[in-house]
Amino acid sequence: MAELVKKKGKLNPFQFIILGFATVILIGALLLTLPISSKSGQITPFNEALFTSTSAVCVTGLVVRDTASYWSAFGQAVILVMIQIGGLGVVTVAASFALLSGRKISLIQRSTMQEAISAPKMGGIVRLTGFILRMTFFLEAAGALLMMPVFCKEFGFGGIWKSIFHSVSAFCNAGFDVMGTKEAPFASLTSYIGNPLINAVVILLIIIGGIGFLTWDDIREKKFHFRRYRMQSKVILVTSFVLTVFPALYFFFGEFSDLSIGKRILSSLFQAVTPRTAGFNTADLTQMSGAGKVIIIILMLIGGSPGSTAGGMKTTTVAVLFANTIAVFRRKEDSNFFGRRLDGSAIRNASTILMMYLTLFLSGGMIISIAEGLPIGTCLFETASAIGTVGLSLGITTQLGILSQLILILLMFFGRVGGLTLIYAALSGVNKTHSKLPQERITVG
Repeated sequence: MAELVKKKGKLNPFQFIILGFATVILIGALLLTLPISSKSGQITPFNEALFTSTSAVCVTGLVVRDTASYWSAFGQAVILVMIQIGGLGVVTVAASFALLSGRKISLIQRSTMQEAISAPKMGGIVRLTGFILRMTFFLEAAGALLMMPVFCKEFGFGGIWKSIFHSVSAFCNAGFDVMGTKEAPFASLTSYIGNPLINAVVILLIIIGGIGFLTWDDIREKKFHFRRYRMQSKVILVTSFVLTVFPALYFFFGEFSDLSIGKRILSSLFQAVTPRTAGFNTADLTQMSGAGKVIIIILMLIGGSPGSTAGGMKTTTVAVLFANTIAVFRRKEDSNFFGRRLDGSAIRNASTILMMYLTLFLSGGMIISIAEGLPIGTCLFETASAIGTVGLSLGITTQLGILSQLILILLMFFGRVGGLTLIYAALSGVNKTHSKLPQERITVG
């Protein structure tokens, strides 16, 4: 199939995905530099516009300028459009315009769509894309309508825009907010720590957006018959459940003991969900213990699921590595899930992704720490947030110089398009060889 879609002189699907994201980022940056994009009417420095555009398209949420107080209505609208494109994926958005215009989707385009949403096969990809678009806009509209009573009561007519913006941002796991003011910038949702409706809607949008489009499709087709789901859907749902419940229990008993019971429950659940990879926060992260920050860093690196609006290493990557560890402990040759054996390539890919993320996360944090003279722990929190496309911060983003901003831009881009996508794009022209070198044993551990 790869030979059918690959033609000399044309981009392969992986290269198209990378070029598509880069193009949207550049266009967004140019629009944000315009005087009309800022409330002051001044031209925004290109490095700041590029950082904001990258953060929006890569659905991260790290900002060097407060979204509410710095950007105008036009600027915020540009950011929201980029969040929507980044969440759905450039290829999915492009395919949607082709579908609406009635054009026939070519084989090359179908292959690119398959890679963009991590679909297991090309068959039915157009139908799946249509389903993704319908579900996305329905859920974002529903989330906005549910939040409107709260925001309109506080902000009047402006509450409609805040509801729409936060619904799209939450579903796309972006973490951008328009709550900050000149007096209290970067406020995120801290003033709604005890509001059950806002917490519930945002949490559900984050989870639904982060479990992946193929998992939705499984649930839609097979309802709630868990045993009939694809193995990947089962792994995603179980792993997501574990990565939500156990951190929430830790936060409840170990971090928010000074809050009332209601706020404590909401805050614990919210902070367990948002690091994977939404970026909103209802609590002051700087006041959390060292252990709490480490847990958030781990959750940020793991991220959401394949073919979703979320970034990170992905839940399936961690699950595959865990299954392989269990197999080694039990002296079994093969790893398995739910009565199905894992392919060896999945384990190799998972190991590669883990090493790439850890290398970039650690090296980026160390370089920023040296360049800015900041504590290494704070910088590692920032780089984990960038490469996991999360957006949580301990408050240092606005202080960073151009070099550190560039490092975060590259990490955000890497985290959104994916490490293997970059590798396959770069090595697409390398011929595979089937010859093997002599084998020799090496002791590990």
